[in-house]
Order: sequence, then structure tokens, then C-alpha cells
Amino acid sequence: MTQPRSKRPLAPAPRPSGGGYRVGIDVGGTFTDLVLVRPDRSIHLDKAATTLHDQSEGVMNGLSRLAASEGLPIERFLAATDRIVHGTTTADNTMIQMNGAVTGLVTTRGHRDEIELRRGYKEDIWDPSFPPPPPICPRRRRLGVPERLDFEGNVVEPLDEDELRRALRRLSLQGVESLAIVFLFSFVNPAHERRAREIAREELPGVDLSLSCEVLPKAPEFERTSTTLVNAYVAPKIKRYLGNLERRLRDAGFARDLLLMQSNGGLMTASWVAEKPVTVLGSGPAGGVVAACRVAREAGAGDFISVDMGGTSYDVCLVRGGKPEIASSWNWHHRYLIGLPMVDVQSVGAGGGSIARVVEGALQVGPQSAGAQPGPICYRRGGRLVTVTDANLALGYLNPAFFYGGELELDLDAVREAIDDQVRRPLGLASVEDAAWGVFRLVNANMANAIRRVSATRGIDPRELPLLAFGGNGAVHAGMQAAEIGSPKVIVPKTAPAFSALGLLLTDPVVIEMRSVIAPADRVDLARASALFEEMRRSANAALAKAGFSPGSVRHRRLAHLCYPGQTFDMPVEIEGGDARFGRRDLERTVEAFHALHEELHTYASRDQVPVLRGLALHATAVGEKPDLPRIPASARDPRATAGKGRRRAWFDGRWEDTAVYDGTKMRARQRVVGPAIVEETFTTIVVYPGQEATLDALGNYHLTVGEPAR
Repeated sequence: MTQPRSKRPLAPAPRPSGGGYRVGIDVGGTFTDLVLVRPDRSIHLDKAATTLHDQSEGVMNGLSRLAASEGLPIERFLAATDRIVHGTTTADNTMIQMNGAVTGLVTTRGHRDEIELRRGYKEDIWDPSFPPPPPICPRRRRLGVPERLDFEGNVVEPLDEDELRRALRRLSLQGVESLAIVFLFSFVNPAHERRAREIAREELPGVDLSLSCEVLPKAPEFERTSTTLVNAYVAPKIKRYLGNLERRLRDAGFARDLLLMQSNGGLMTASWVAEKPVTVLGSGPAGGVVAACRVAREAGAGDFISVDMGGTSYDVCLVRGGKPEIASSWNWHHRYLIGLPMVDVQSVGAGGGSIARVVEGALQVGPQSAGAQPGPICYRRGGRLVTVTDANLALGYLNPAFFYGGELELDLDAVREAIDDQVRRPLGLASVEDAAWGVFRLVNANMANAIRRVSATRGIDPRELPLLAFGGNGAVHAGMQAAEIGSPKVIVPKTAPAFSALGLLLTDPVVIEMRSVIAPADRVDLARASALFEEMRRSANAALAKAGFSPGSVRHRRLAHLCYPGQTFDMPVEIEGGDARFGRRDLERTVEAFHALHEELHTYASRDQVPVLRGLALHATAVGEKPDLPRIPASARDPRATAGKGRRRAWFDGRWEDTAVYDGTKMRARQRVVGPAIVEETFTTIVVYPGQEATLDALGNYHLTVGEPAR
């Protein structure tokens, strides 16, 4: 895609006073979203087309647009930039496309098939023919070697170094580019894995190495194997991408460390992430959830459901008490399990680029997407298949002359012709509008089912919670989704089109350290536990200090991973007391907190049983200054007088309705819009359906009050 030109001319300018710029960049499947926080704390949004062949190209295109918006050449702009925070989908795209490194696995003899056994897990238990996931490491590249430790880390069988060298030479003949090393109980004693790394460096020079004792130093075995293997599979591609992007940034004048969003909701430097690339898998939606928590807190909502509808996917996250759900172990991504803490975001293939087609007489929408290239038909980039965005245009929700801030004119005639040919005729419907409405209704149903699934699995009634909708397409559909599930209200921030990018600037750097301790809770060696916490604290502080973050800004959270005897999975429970010594009273309070949490999540607690401690963790966060959210001046005037853009036809409930259209950039706090109405922001459109109304607050959030669904 040819990048739209900036509307402001370039001109040399001095470094702004009062600090430098901050930039958040979120790479999506269709657009790369950018948020610029200026030295005066004002916020500017922009977008650039995602360049799937090399995401760094789209990132640099976006930065050039931001520089142009400030009247600066990119070299001066980047020299005046204090922080760039990036959310990348490179790891996810690698898993989706299955184009990672040629990966090998060395494990304890007799355990090389752990990754295929998958703990017996099958996504569809009722389908005997359901295929296994595509192998990222086929059996011929999985080799076992003699070695064995017991559960306390004692050597039962020494590492057979001669056999290991023979295995590595076999892998070399197969062209292995990346190697995972996973030995039994290495999380208790990493000596064998570290020795294996030394030998691998001799036998396989230049091959990327991933050790389970560093990637996931905790039980159970399958989770550790899967996580380490995925890390090895995506590592070379992530490292190449980050190296390429950092080089481009450095050549263009950016002299600071690039920060990356991790899947746990925290940031860290690109050099740190490159040592454990699996931490960015599924990190894309995490930034949006962080921003949603900030916006909702200031809007007075502690419990809500965040929904992010972009061009390719629809991401749902349940937030309670102002904090997102964090899944610590059972995280399946692209049919492989990741055992690291991750913001619990569930995704479905329902975005603006989702393709609509008729299959055997039935309409289907998604999960396939037109992506950035060729994109929807209306973009005029060669797209030939009807998408959700095309249907929205045909229904009158989108303004063909004011899309992408007026820089992209949409082709309505081509859309109507394609919908007629691909949807209306095969289904035998009366009109193009009926066909487009069917596409619209079906994608809404898919998204509403995703909301129900996320809330129902946690015992939450979605009718009790508001939706916080963002993403470029979220505000078009949110009112209909809320009506369908019975949610009382929708909150749509003005910054919704680049919300995940904004969340990157509202996030702090985080390092998570883990250590394994296996013992019944009443027999824990408290001195050893305290020593492990101190070791983790020093390690995390050193990593943050190396990245340039002051030790005085670091806050620590300690957690104990506990389960009942016989349970496979443990639960993380926060330990009170900060950095103090871990004493008997601390342990007793933590055990009681475990019982209470287990009862809350699983409806029962076995307080007569002594839980098993399976591990310790420490979360170190470098707390820093955050940008202010934009403030909107209030007005008591009728928005038709101050922000009215006219009227146009829009399709609601089987008929065209004359609909008021408003300029969102001119809306003021406390102004109210009654549906049916359409509010056009620069990069998104808010549809207020019949029976609904929207009010803008001083923080720049539209509050949609939901009535009956438009059928």
C-alpha cells in the first residue's frame, strides 16, 4: 500500500522542551497502529498499512508519518524520542504460518514423544479422526540421550556426553537451525542441560539454543517441553526481526533501547526478549487490555469485558477488580501449550477483514481474513472476496469519502456488485442489503458467542458487565453485540482505533523469575524459600538495571504456586510482605489464601488437606510515569449544532433509515446523541443503533446505553 502523505509540511525543529516524544506501535494483521505522546502530554493517533513480508517496513512507514505530523524529518524526530514501545505479532504469525526454524529436540532417553502425547489433550474429544497439530519438530529430529536426575535434583544417571554428541551430529545432518534441550527435573538442577549447551555449541556452531531450565524452570514436564520447543521454533525469526528493526531505528537516529510488550502484560527490552522470544507470543492483545483497565478505572468501572475488533481477529478478556485475568499454565496458542503467565485473551477469527462466503447453501463469516493485502474489496487494492468491512459499507455505516481520515476513498459500487454475486444470489435473498445484513448479523453472533464463552467458563453473567470496545471496527459492532448478550452499557474510548498501541505506553517493564520448590506446605524449608526469593530479586533487579531502569523504581510481587495432592495444575497465590523474609506466618496466610481462591474458582476447598508447594515466582515491575488520557471540554449545546455533518441512509432492522451523522472530533463532553446515529472519528466509526443513545464524558469515552437489539 502506498502510504498517505502527511498533510503538514516538513520543517526543521529543535528538540521539544519538557522531555521527549513517546511512541507506542502495535502491529496488527491489517494496520499498524501508532500513538504519539508529545512533550506537552497531548496524544496523536495514526495508522500505517501492515507490511506482512517485513513488519519493520510498516513500522518505519508509521514513524515517518508521525514525524511528518510534527513537522520534523524522521532523523530529528527519533533523536527527540525518549521511548518506543512495540507490540509485535511475528511470533504468532510464525505459528500461524508454520514457517519457523528447522527445530530439533534433545531430551532424556524415553521421553522424546512427550510433545505428541500432549497429556492426552484433544481439542475435539468427539472426533476420533481429529488430526494432531502440525509438528514443529517431527519425531526424526527428537532424540533422547542417557541421563537422569531425581525429583530432588540428585544425579541418578550421569549425562552420557558421547551419546549426546552422536545425537547432535545426527541433528546437524538434518540441517537443524534451532535446538531445544529438555531434561527431566532440570528445573531443580540445571547442570545437565547447561553442560549439554556447552557441547551443542561445539557440535552445532551457530545453532540457536533453548534450555527448559531457563525458558520455563518449573513442572509439569509436558508444559515445559511444549513451551521450550515453541521458544526454539520462533526464536531465530524473532531475533532476525528485532535485529532488523533495531538496525533500521538506529540508522534513522533512535539511540535508545526498543521496548517490547510481553504476553504477561509487561514490557522489556528487545535484547532481553530475544533471549526468551516465546514471551511475546500472544502479546499483541495485551496492550489493549492494559489500556482498557486504565480507561475503565477512570470511568468508574472495575468489572467489565474488553472486546477488541481489528481487521483480522476479535479478542475478548474478562477484567475483574480492575485487573485482567492472568492464565499461568494452561495457555494453548496455535495448538501448542505455553506454560508462562499470559494475559488471558481469547481470540476468534472475526474482524473487519473476515471473509464472507456461501458454503453448501449456508453463509459463513471468517475465520479466513483478507488481511492487509489485498484487503476488503472497498479498499481498491485488488481484493475480490466480500468481507465484514464491505458489508458495513453497503449498510451505510461507513462513509466512503471519510475512511482512514479521508485519505482512503472506498468503492461502494464494487462492493455492492460483489455482495450481489457472492452472497445474495447463492442464498436467494431479495436485495444486496439483506445479504450484507446477514453478514453483519452472523459476525456479531460469532463475537457474542466468544463473549459468552469467556464469561460462562468463569461463572460470570455477561448481562451484569459493561463492554469496553476498541479496535478500528469495535465501535461499529459493539452496540449490537451488547444488545444481543444483554450487556447494559458499552464504553468506547476516542483512542479506540489505536488502543493497543496506547496500552503499550501505559505499561511498565516487567521481569518474571521462577524457581522450583516441591514439598508439602507444612514441610517447606523456609530458609531455602527466602534464599530463592532473594536470588530472584537480585536477578530481576539486575535485568531491569541493565535495561536502564532505576532500582528505586522497582516493585516486587511474590507468588507461591500451590495445588492439592494429586492435582496436575497449580495456582499462583500472592504472598504478602514485599521483600521481607518468608516466614511461617507468611506461609500460613498464603495457604489460607489458596483455599479461598480454589473455592472461588472451583466452588470447593479442601481445608483438611495440606496443599503442595510446586514453585515460587517473583514479578519485578519498574514503575514509571504514564501519559495522561486526553481531556474533552464540556458543552451544553445540542451536538447537531456543533458536530452535525448531515444525514445519510443506514440499514437497520430490514429497512433504510434516515440517520444523523456527527463529526466526532467536534463532540464535547456531556453532549448526547440519540440513535439511530453515526459518529465519525478519524479512524473509527461509532454506530448508535435505534433505541440506544451515546454520551461523551470528559475523558473522551462514549458511553452507549443499550436498549432492545435491532432485529
